[in-house]
Amino acid sequence: MREITVPLLVEAPPHSNATDLIEDHFADDPNLPLFARQTAPGEWTDISVRDFREDVQTLARALAAMGIEQGQSVAIMSPTRYEWTLLDLAIMYTGAVTVPIYETSSPSQIAWILEDSNVQAAIVETSEHQRAVQTAIQREGLPELRGIWIMENGLDDLRAQAELGPNAQDMNQRRSAANLDDVATIVYTSGTTGRPKGCMITHGNLVNLSLNVLASEMGSVLPRGSKTIMFIPLAHIFARFISFQAIAAGAKVGHTPDVKDLVPDLKSYQPDFILAVPRVFEKVYNSAMLSAEQDGKGKIFSTGAEIAVKYSKAKEAGKIPVGLRAKHWVFDKLLYTKIRAAMGGNVKDAISGGGPLGAYLSHFFRGVGVDIKEGYGLTETTAPVTVNRPGDRTRVGTVGLPVPGNSIRIADDGEILAQGISVFKGYHNLPDKTAEEMVDGWFYTGDVGQLDDDGFLSITGRKKEILVTASGKNVAPAQLEDQIRADGLVSQVMVVGDNQKFVAAIITLDAETAPSWLKQRQLDESMTMADMSQHPAVRDYVQSLIDQANESVSRAESIREFRITDQDFTIESGQMTPSLKIRRETIMRDYSDLIDDIYQPAAS
Repeated sequence: MREITVPLLVEAPPHSNATDLIEDHFADDPNLPLFARQTAPGEWTDISVRDFREDVQTLARALAAMGIEQGQSVAIMSPTRYEWTLLDLAIMYTGAVTVPIYETSSPSQIAWILEDSNVQAAIVETSEHQRAVQTAIQREGLPELRGIWIMENGLDDLRAQAELGPNAQDMNQRRSAANLDDVATIVYTSGTTGRPKGCMITHGNLVNLSLNVLASEMGSVLPRGSKTIMFIPLAHIFARFISFQAIAAGAKVGHTPDVKDLVPDLKSYQPDFILAVPRVFEKVYNSAMLSAEQDGKGKIFSTGAEIAVKYSKAKEAGKIPVGLRAKHWVFDKLLYTKIRAAMGGNVKDAISGGGPLGAYLSHFFRGVGVDIKEGYGLTETTAPVTVNRPGDRTRVGTVGLPVPGNSIRIADDGEILAQGISVFKGYHNLPDKTAEEMVDGWFYTGDVGQLDDDGFLSITGRKKEILVTASGKNVAPAQLEDQIRADGLVSQVMVVGDNQKFVAAIITLDAETAPSWLKQRQLDESMTMADMSQHPAVRDYVQSLIDQANESVSRAESIREFRITDQDFTIESGQMTPSLKIRRETIMRDYSDLIDDIYQPAAS
């Protein structure tokens, strides 16, 4: 059993809470711009602490006027946008608890969250979301809510209730009543292994974690006055934590509600730092590669990528040869500036989480000039419990060191245990489940990993996702899936083979990159996904990706068979979580015939 602890660097006063982050800024510099709203395509308007705080107080008073009491739950159902954070703080200023609901949730999922957390009111983005909430209530026979307000209407109907609410003194008492041990939000897990569980995240989790990240070397990544843009769902704890960290830092936050607008928004907003899941970085790389190949500059790209990776590895080793430095300078002019420009031009740092990025892409982007720091965490750990840091506190291929105030332990069976300021209070209404996964203050993550001699954590798999073949061989699917999915043509991969004679894979293609891939190979660009899934050139190419991935594992763990489907895994189908993780049980059920077809010959 191995263990590492990184001591706490700073501790918030025990009687403070997350709303004090706003109050402290207001006392220090009320004109500090904390947010930027896009008023028209490419045009951003700053919002000061003073203006933000005033609107938060108005909305909080309005919620109180509608009967929302301290400790009660209020739901937010919306994609990422400025109003999400505005309402999140307003709910906390009321003394209430925020309950996020993904905008893609089904009526049954909505009903479960409403019922389990006893939601009293909801704010949604659209009238369609309002109907979904009402449908959930009617289907399950739940009590009517005190109100359902729609963001697209401007929230003025809610603000109008403020004059009926408590006075300023009473509202300030409500705001300051919660302390660090009190629940600030109940965030539901994505439900990859069953019904979502409500994780009780405290004010202390949000505040102490934010302050300690900023007090560490990570404080240089998002300093006061810097800019970041949020585009992954704020209903996910990863984005939510970074939002609070930005507030704590005094950094300015913009929002992109629709990822289809991300590229132009990055160019107009020009953030210094971004937060994303690995798939976003994979798409940036693949788009750049395919664009270069289309322009007849594929060789330049591949050589430039090789130089970037070598440069990053040499930098990590502490010595960059003069010749390599010169080649890097040339390719910075030819290629790297264009890649940085696609990300806004000013991005120097990024954090990747929600899954492994892979050493190649980590080195590539660092060589290009964007230092992506991988971290690790779960909903139960308020997102980051470990993270790579600037300078020599980064080790590519790992998820870094514990955030100050946290400890990591590796159990005898390889399971990762976490303890400290990141770890949640427990599962809402599930004391037995909490007791099962929280033992002597240690949270059993369900992930498998290892600590190196310097305390850097590496993730090797997930206990519940480990496949055991009929011959008894343990296989970690992610090790193969991540390598194959990194290719531009591939969208998603799921490795199968539990209790089977061999390992196989189901693969989907990326509809966005497929036409470019086909054009480069002088194939019919209008080919459908169904045709591509059966085309010999496509199958041969996917086989080459599998062969390459198989080189990293033993023969018993290697993929022997695969099938390409003509439909991608999607959030809407329930096959993907909103944070873009595959739901294995759902895919196994939906593709049971295809999986049976793979193994039928082996059974005969």
